[in-house]
Amino acid sequence: MSHFLDRVETALKDEELKGALDRATERLGSRRSASLASLENSDMIRDMARRAKMGLLKDLAGNLETFEKNLIKNGVKVHWAEDGKAANGLLVDIAKKAGCKRAVKSKSMATEETHLNHDLLEADIDVLETDLGEYIVQLAGTTPSHIILPIIHMTKERIGEVMHNKIKVPYTSDPEKLAKIARVKLREAFLSADLGITGANFGVIDSGTIVLVSNEGNARLVTTLPRVHVVVMGIEKLVPNLADLDLMIKILGRSATGQKITTYTSLITGPRRAGEADGCEEMHVILLDNGRSRILGGPIAEILGCIRCGACLNACPVYKNIGGHAYGDTYPGPVGAIVTPGLRGIKGWKELPDASSLCGACREVCPVRLDIPRMLLELRKHAVEEAKIPFSLRMGLWGFGEVASRPWLYKTGARLGGIFARLLAPDGWIKKLPGLAGGWTRSRDMKAPAPKSFQQLWRERAAARPAGKPPAAPTPAREPAHVR
Repeated sequence: MSHFLDRVETALKDEELKGALDRATERLGSRRSASLASLENSDMIRDMARRAKMGLLKDLAGNLETFEKNLIKNGVKVHWAEDGKAANGLLVDIAKKAGCKRAVKSKSMATEETHLNHDLLEADIDVLETDLGEYIVQLAGTTPSHIILPIIHMTKERIGEVMHNKIKVPYTSDPEKLAKIARVKLREAFLSADLGITGANFGVIDSGTIVLVSNEGNARLVTTLPRVHVVVMGIEKLVPNLADLDLMIKILGRSATGQKITTYTSLITGPRRAGEADGCEEMHVILLDNGRSRILGGPIAEILGCIRCGACLNACPVYKNIGGHAYGDTYPGPVGAIVTPGLRGIKGWKELPDASSLCGACREVCPVRLDIPRMLLELRKHAVEEAKIPFSLRMGLWGFGEVASRPWLYKTGARLGGIFARLLAPDGWIKKLPGLAGGWTRSRDMKAPAPKSFQQLWRERAAARPAGKPPAAPTPAREPAHVR
């Protein structure tokens, strides 16, 4: 896998990607704001949702045991998977024992996390993604780049090319025509599949209910038409009861897509029972750990309260410039910068917590008020303690500490640095800095420092003021009309 900085460099040069990200994140952000404004007592509901999620994490083991008991009462077979390899192995065994040969999938980031499709194909089980975005991603041979909009990085022209090349249909870039083509192809798969695989947005503890929210309707076909339905869900995806589920549903759609509620909200309480016309014959739930227990026992346990709405991605200035693939794993954006090192370990992922300006926009938009900047700082601290820091960076930090702790040296350095910087900026902007500083100007220009520092200007102003006269009060700036 390529290095994080190489992926970032590639993304920053992709003008098509930048345009697609700007349009989509702007639209999603404005829709979120308008939709939340329509929710009465939205702040109180967010606070209540946070309490529900944080409260169940205090006794996650006990809550999982209760959830398991209620699933079994509903006729569901429950399995526990310590890691992704175990989860994939369990699912392949289930499929083989049931004689399943063709699988359809929906709403499952957990199986992206475990790379399930590869293991299914190795076991001669055909597998097809049925969420439209994931279907396009599968055809293109890539991975999702957003939690909610997996093909946010692709234009309609690119999607048309993929479908033309991969499934040999006439080229078109018309979204409605592309959707109709996909619908025909997917309908054939739904009718022939004998195994349905989904994730879970939530698991309701006190009733043993699996909850799926979607806008396409394919999740209902995946969970009802095949003989066997397997749910792969992270052990943190719990809510205590239906009242708390109601809170989550109210904020999930609004935060994710700006909808008051998604088009389809499915509550599944087991396989088809006697006298029922719809539903699978056999249902399994695989409860996936894969590093979540390790996260629960550490300083970033709060991230397990994430409901995967994607709002933090749409608000993050870093994500909006580099997209999802630059993060290198299943979960992109601010949440991915925490979850990925948490699940995979900081080694190999230590750059991700640094992919943030710590502006706090992610914390502001999070529907359950996760303190994402705090957790990013925790991981940065952990990276410094555990990972090997490059010699050049260690020496640079040591040198800054030496200079910053000596005011006379700091002032001298700032003055000489300002003179040097202005020599590099004949038009007031520095196009290229030397050495390690060159990383800053690789993708942006830098304003040259002013000839006089703030302290110099302040001293000159104080010296020019008549003795005994107090400083003049600043003239109030006129407020813009939109503020008033």
